[in-house]
Amino acid sequence: MLHINDLTYRIGGRVLLEGATVAIPKGHKVGLVGRNGTGKSTLFKLISGEITGDDGAINLRPGAKLGMVAQEAPSGPESLIDTVLAADAERTALLAEAETVTDPDRIGEVHTRLADIDAHAAPARAARILSGLGFDEEAQQRPCSDFSGGWRMRVALAAVLFAAPDLLLLDEPTNHLDLEATLWLENYLANWRGTILVISHDRTLLNTAVDEIIHLEELKLTRYAGNYDFFEKTRRERLGQQAKNRTKQLAEQRRIQSFVDRFRAKATKARQAQSRLKMLEKMEPIATVIEDKTISFTFPNPAPLSPPLIAMDEVDLGYEPGKSILKDLDLRIDMDDRIALLGANGNGKSTMMKMLAGRLTPQNGKIIKSKKLEVGYFAQHQAEELPEAETAYEYMQGLMEDMIEAKVRAHLGRFGFEQSKADTTIKNLSGGEKARLLFANMSRTAPHIMLLDEPTNHLDVDAREALVEALNTYDGAVVLVSHDPHLVELVCDRLWLVNDGECKQFDGDLDEYKRSLMEARRIQKDTAQGSTGSSDEARVDKKADRKARAEARAATSHLRKAVQKAEKEVTRLGQEQTKLQEQLANPNLYTAPSDELTRLQIQLGKVEKQLEAAEEYWLNAEADLEAATG
Repeated sequence: MLHINDLTYRIGGRVLLEGATVAIPKGHKVGLVGRNGTGKSTLFKLISGEITGDDGAINLRPGAKLGMVAQEAPSGPESLIDTVLAADAERTALLAEAETVTDPDRIGEVHTRLADIDAHAAPARAARILSGLGFDEEAQQRPCSDFSGGWRMRVALAAVLFAAPDLLLLDEPTNHLDLEATLWLENYLANWRGTILVISHDRTLLNTAVDEIIHLEELKLTRYAGNYDFFEKTRRERLGQQAKNRTKQLAEQRRIQSFVDRFRAKATKARQAQSRLKMLEKMEPIATVIEDKTISFTFPNPAPLSPPLIAMDEVDLGYEPGKSILKDLDLRIDMDDRIALLGANGNGKSTMMKMLAGRLTPQNGKIIKSKKLEVGYFAQHQAEELPEAETAYEYMQGLMEDMIEAKVRAHLGRFGFEQSKADTTIKNLSGGEKARLLFANMSRTAPHIMLLDEPTNHLDVDAREALVEALNTYDGAVVLVSHDPHLVELVCDRLWLVNDGECKQFDGDLDEYKRSLMEARRIQKDTAQGSTGSSDEARVDKKADRKARAEARAATSHLRKAVQKAEKEVTRLGQEQTKLQEQLANPNLYTAPSDELTRLQIQLGKVEKQLEAAEEYWLNAEADLEAATG
């Protein structure tokens, strides 16, 4: 389907690709990964013909149709459904011709082709795609101009999916989606029949929807079979073997060079020395393993506060008098809570976050907050408000006026801003670096609760893993809105569902929530098809089945929470054990005063005992849950 041969591309004197070669066969689903700034989006522009390479060739199968999400979101008076239908240019042209054509032979050809492309079913297919991306039937009839930029980008995505190109190019397709639409897209792409090349930092999408990975690194393209997890494992093994081979080669080179140095001057050994010297010259060097520095960061831990941090009693939220978006909120948040807000965009998740951040006053009810409560709030739009002419240090210094320079720089250092990066102007920072600067701002007061609204949009896979680790070692509460299932699963142990004007505890895990969404969509599809009679009875049975499963989840929710909490404690202690072992492996430690060595050994012993106890508790909790669920 696509062949890239010896491709080289330079921009502004910087080489992004050099001699890059890869092939994608027809029907394959491929994820394109690599650190931010390596040239992934540039490669898409080269494939689409928007820009031209300096050398090499890109060949698309003759006659193949290429599809990309339009950079300009649709914004005209046309309805959403009409906008999506218009994306199939052939169908649109044939329908227009059918209205005017008079030649009998051509009339037959037009209608035959319309039947071949299943044109009559197109409106239903377009409606299903729009529905999956979060547009109900009423919204589909409204003009594009009624919607914000993020929602209109969903329409652009729906249009390219509906057009069903032979080669589909998607660049971070989940960035404008909520979790519900992301889960739908994962399933839709997993069942796609054409060829896909997708740029994404969403680990779950790369594990669910693709079967190969192309890694852009060191100006080259390397193809791996399998999903993202398998790619990581394979690459780690390859790098490990490469490092071993290089070590062996260096040892062999030293041995040969030593022989040459010793016997080059001796007549009896001169020929052998010369032979070995030629062997040394012909030896193909094995490249040094150079891994990009992995970003890590840490959130400062807050001073403990008595529970609850926040308690709500019959709270109503809204922006206009008499019009409540959320009603009768009766919830609480404690220091050890890790909560994810679920629910489609527009249901009130952002309203809930604004109330928790103190930016929205309840219409009714009562909110109790600890007097010493510090709240950190992260939202994507804040990146647009950063002063681009200032450096990262100048920005933070303005926010931490009472702090000396060393403390401001130390705080920035927690988030990967070393000396040179801290003195870089904000306009020259990448999207991921700006996100980390916002993390630094949010946490500068060591908040007791952090509210994170889509924190991963500009973070690559490694930075997302660093965020997971930072959140899991942070001692305060976390309330999270994210379209990244991987982040939700690894960080949160409580799920609050925001839907139909309510925010309530969802007694189950993310997998159960996914299943509930799929079931709801099946019922919606059956209803749309006008099923009656026995299918009505089937829906009643499904409703009763859902109710029974919900009651079963509620009965075992305390056991699930115990398992999740125990698993996180084992992970935390395991990470602490690894850090202590790395410190004890440092040879310099054994030449220093013995007090530090003794302290680390004692600390490691304590952590190992705690880890053993935590593992036993985890196993017992798993056994209790298994016994309760059969």
